[in-house]
Amino acid sequence: MTIRVLIADDHGAIRAGLRMILDSAGDIEVVGEAADGDIAVAQTKALRPDVVLMDVRMPGVDGIAATGQITAEGLAGVLILTTFDLDEYVFRTLRAGASGFILKSASSKVLIDAVRSVAAGDGVLAPEVTRTLITAFAATGAPAEPKPDLPAELTEREREVLTCLGEGLSNAQIATRLYIGETTVKTHVSRVLTKLGVRSRVQAAILAREAAQS
Repeated sequence: MTIRVLIADDHGAIRAGLRMILDSAGDIEVVGEAADGDIAVAQTKALRPDVVLMDVRMPGVDGIAATGQITAEGLAGVLILTTFDLDEYVFRTLRAGASGFILKSASSKVLIDAVRSVAAGDGVLAPEVTRTLITAFAATGAPAEPKPDLPAELTEREREVLTCLGEGLSNAQIATRLYIGETTVKTHVSRVLTKLGVRSRVQAAILAREAAQS
């Protein structure tokens, strides 16, 4: 199945480079481009890509606001493009529902693999990076929000899975810890995300850590 991608970046040369890389993958098709957040949202609604490659800093509506609009409506998975590793802007886009982030300096293979992962419904952060991210997020001066109360309808098993997500564990690692199959883990993760009202496992991990600290 062909993965449809929209590239959102205010620099034409970067968009052209990303298009060239993605077009070299036989299973990826770049269906559109956007130079700012407003256009990115409009193009996503019109073209319905599977993945939006979203630059964080753009004129007008930035990548954070655009990510929030796209994920709130369930239009596409969002993969953040940034030149900064773990800065406040990245944290805010992940809180807004992005499936992960990738540095603009990443290799062609890493970029293509990341797009495929987001299209498949997975995050693109290795467990080690996820743990670093969540820990760093808790230590930042990002705008504070009320500590969340986890939904009462979460089952005991779903709470165990959520705790594992908060530790940055992969599906395989969760399966090993809880002595269940990976397919079962995927089902539990999907239900946890739905009950929490979030779009990505990174969002769920952040909520899990915040709830644990409240």
